[in-house]
Amino acid sequence: MATLPLYTQSCGTGAAHAAHAAIDAEPPVKHVAVVGGGSAGWMTALLLANSAYGERLRVTVIESPQVGTIGVGEGSTPWLRGFFDGLGIEEPEWMPACNATYKAGISFEGWSTRPGFERYFHPFASMLDNLTMTQFVQNVHARLQGADVDAHPDRFFIAARLARDALAPRPSRNFPFDVWYGYHFDSSLLGVFLHDKAVERGVRHVPRHVRAVRRAANGDIAALELDGDETLSADFFVDCTGFASLLIGKALETPFVPFTENLFNDAAVALPGPAGGRIMTQTVSTALSHGWAWKIPLTERHGNGYVYSTAHCTPDQAETELRAHLGLLDADVQARHLKMRVGRAAESWRHNCVANGLAQGFIEPLEATALQFVQRTASLLVEALESGDIGQATRSRFNDTLNAQIEGTRDYIVAHYKTNNRTDTEYWRDNTANAHLSESLVQLLRTWMARKPIIGGLRQGQFGNAYPVVSWYCLLAGMGIFPDATSLQPPTPRQAQHNLAAIENLIERSAMNFPDHRGLLADIPPRPREDSLQLYLW
Repeated sequence: MATLPLYTQSCGTGAAHAAHAAIDAEPPVKHVAVVGGGSAGWMTALLLANSAYGERLRVTVIESPQVGTIGVGEGSTPWLRGFFDGLGIEEPEWMPACNATYKAGISFEGWSTRPGFERYFHPFASMLDNLTMTQFVQNVHARLQGADVDAHPDRFFIAARLARDALAPRPSRNFPFDVWYGYHFDSSLLGVFLHDKAVERGVRHVPRHVRAVRRAANGDIAALELDGDETLSADFFVDCTGFASLLIGKALETPFVPFTENLFNDAAVALPGPAGGRIMTQTVSTALSHGWAWKIPLTERHGNGYVYSTAHCTPDQAETELRAHLGLLDADVQARHLKMRVGRAAESWRHNCVANGLAQGFIEPLEATALQFVQRTASLLVEALESGDIGQATRSRFNDTLNAQIEGTRDYIVAHYKTNNRTDTEYWRDNTANAHLSESLVQLLRTWMARKPIIGGLRQGQFGNAYPVVSWYCLLAGMGIFPDATSLQPPTPRQAQHNLAAIENLIERSAMNFPDHRGLLADIPPRPREDSLQLYLW
């Protein structure tokens, strides 16, 4: 089989990158009011303040003192690295302030019971993957055709080795292979840090509770009525009010599209745990009876929680199972129970308002995509403002782009549940039997089960939007979606062409160039800027 062509995978953030020229024209709006703080509100405000209009675009954040943030340990995708790079904020500045750690990917434990595939690792990209990805995909195809070859993703990617050995995904300067990594952080502390940075960069902060929303005759939002008999007017508004959806949902009456037909989880219970020993460079997602538990390593503690379906168990049952899972049944640690509204607004941009964060929508944090959507939404808004065109055609493109990405992410999350083979509870049996799948996901799974390559369909946009080839292959191969092991036959010379010992040697020797995670966190060095560097992936 010929080596498959590669393409450039960019994790840039569009308007989040600061290296853009100033715009001489006046902005199409002069004043943007962001309603709601937290990570979503302050991240949006920072990207708006960083636009090419500079100080000519006034940004105000209205944050209610009466509304708290969720504030659990949280993980990110590599997009967050691009966010901080674009704003010129160094890791030694923000990471210690947010108890942050590095993240090389996500480990999935117990989602499959297929022998040899009880766990797998979803890696973030590395330039080194270009030396091993072809071998992985070709072995996957060979195993799909019934050949007894190793096709488990963990053997082919450096990120899996870094996570296994608690190594930081920042190589020494003499190792010319970048790893694209994410972070773990305390979301409350991140919100505080972003608030301080935004105010420092000229964003106005109004700590008031919004009592009512005034609309203009054309349906736009005209002003906000605040506590203390104050009124705040603006040209444009961003709704970051969380599940309350104060502007886009309540004031503008935008329909909500629920995802309950194929994403059953609607609640979570969070329980912090003590830190100690090695600091992992991975989020761990462990399948439990009625959902999955997360474990997120911070510098001072572990963030733990259980995302579950209230149609299959009660909150008390979920908390008890989580405590048992963590060995904290008798511990005097208070749990936090959270309700989740899973789905999306039919339109993220309506009239003169864009919804962001939980006000826009929510997909459970299985792949840590929440801040990525915040970042993407804010960047698209900045791009629209910088274009000078915020008319109906621009709004439609904005909504279509975001909806496609949200639905593509939904497919990827649903695929985790659909491909599980657990039979121990009704929850897992219901997920396996669920027939409410998008046509895109049906086509992708049908192609895989027919033992045909999915690469062409992914690249041509026929299915699998929002996730790259490597992610889909790691998911389906990692879950062990192959012919039964008892039916496998010895491989032909062509099917056995790859020397896995050589791949193991490459990864092992490469891993020697990465430092211990805890040691690096004790003294985080500035990261050299390599803006011209691209990761070449499938």
